[in-house]
Amino acid sequence: MISYITVGADDIRRAKHFYAAFMPALGYGSEEGPEGLSYVLAVPPGQPAVSPDYYVKPTFNGQPASAGNGAMVAFCAQSQQQVRDLHAAALAAGGQDEGQPGFRVAYGPRFYVGYFRDPQGNKIALFSDNPDEPGRDG
Repeated sequence: MISYITVGADDIRRAKHFYAAFMPALGYGSEEGPEGLSYVLAVPPGQPAVSPDYYVKPTFNGQPASAGNGAMVAFCAQSQQQVRDLHAAALAAGGQDEGQPGFRVAYGPRFYVGYFRDPQGNKIALFSDNPDEPGRDG
């Protein structure tokens, strides 16, 4: 099980504006500290923590942050509409489009996905495979 994911950012204020556009809708609460931004899934009292956490931080070595070539983080949305809405919100908050929301022939018939990059260049996917919604072929 993945416990947490960390991506680098050179401009935490810009990253905060960007991630605020969609992370709360996915159930993530946020905290800002001297070490950067922390996004943690909400957990009802008395329940165990839910992974993974997502951190946006300056680099530890002090060098400029860079996006991993081939690296991507995917977040599960509740519906195809939420994928569309949050993809649009991410772009409006400074993200770069990497693939409009829709079905992809290479994936299963219910896998609905949109891609974008954060202001630092980290690639992010939002997807839904909700069985209550129409699939690619129907």
